[in-house]
Amino acid sequence: MKITAAIVRKKSGPFIIEEIELDEPRDNEVLVKIVSAGVCHTDLVCRDQYYPVPLPAVFGHEGAGIVEKVGKQVTKVEPGDHVVLSYFTCGDCISCKKGRIGYCFNLYGCNFSGARLDGSTTMKKGGEVIHGSFFNQSSFATYALATERNVVKVSKEAPLEKLGPLGCGIQSGAGSVMNALHPKPGSSIAIFGMGSVGLSGILGAVICGCTKIIGVDINSTRLKLARELGATHTFNSKETDPVKAIQELTFTGADYSLDCTGLPQVFRQAVDSLTLTGICGLVGAAPLGTEVCLDMNSIFFGRTVRGIIEGDSIPDIFIPQMIELYNQGRFPFDRLITFYSLDEINKAAEDSEKGRVLKPVLYF
Repeated sequence: MKITAAIVRKKSGPFIIEEIELDEPRDNEVLVKIVSAGVCHTDLVCRDQYYPVPLPAVFGHEGAGIVEKVGKQVTKVEPGDHVVLSYFTCGDCISCKKGRIGYCFNLYGCNFSGARLDGSTTMKKGGEVIHGSFFNQSSFATYALATERNVVKVSKEAPLEKLGPLGCGIQSGAGSVMNALHPKPGSSIAIFGMGSVGLSGILGAVICGCTKIIGVDINSTRLKLARELGATHTFNSKETDPVKAIQELTFTGADYSLDCTGLPQVFRQAVDSLTLTGICGLVGAAPLGTEVCLDMNSIFFGRTVRGIIEGDSIPDIFIPQMIELYNQGRFPFDRLITFYSLDEINKAAEDSEKGRVLKPVLYF
């Protein structure tokens, strides 16, 4: 079938709107008419080839839409269902069988190879292969192909145009706190980087009952929003040494910290701001090969450093939970969203990279 998609044809090149052909769904696949798709940092770093996704390619991995067709083996959804698209996992490796699907041993092939797991591609333009299957969806397009494993059925009462970012960015931030760090009520947490992931972490810390919720950034506007969303304290690291400030505020250091920047120097600050036996989570993505220097004696005193993929979330469970919290007025993630049309995708990307907006969402 013919669809309209935003294609990246060269490293760091623009998104080009073109008409291409998309396969009909296979027996285990789901064809989704896209209503909205969030623009995520991962889309942009893959465009820039921090991670070598083959080009030309259609990115987009925070899609939300309406099921158009299903393959004959699909039982989870049917045409007309509203769905959020999330990341894809193989279901067969040790991690998947243990329920730790964010740590699937085939995670790269499932999400970044530009093709199905069997190597076949889903998109073309004439005789030219267009690489799709990005996070098993490639949702910067009017239609996307996914499978039962990465579609999440949601209520038709939920605002579908807002839900796409729940598939990755919002669940990564909130889930890193709620599912991975598990802060106890009354505990303290310091979150570094007040982008959409970090601010989602602030929302998660409020849900968990943290009593000292500290946001760190260099953008005063984002710090102001962090306070509005529930941060009890904020520090501008251009003006204040955040490690010293956090240690003074908490007396011994934060119980938990989270780095959402992927910057080695900021990650070091997140670790150094911990109390003894504190836990630091790393969710910010860095280019392959990025190294960080930590004080081994600091780690020696009971501190834990751990990486977190997709907020340790099982999307079928966590996405409906976030929607219910939103419906209750306790999880206002929509305050992070700015809408753009598909033909404004390059502006959306630029506004995101320059910090003008937090979470661009393409609204079809």
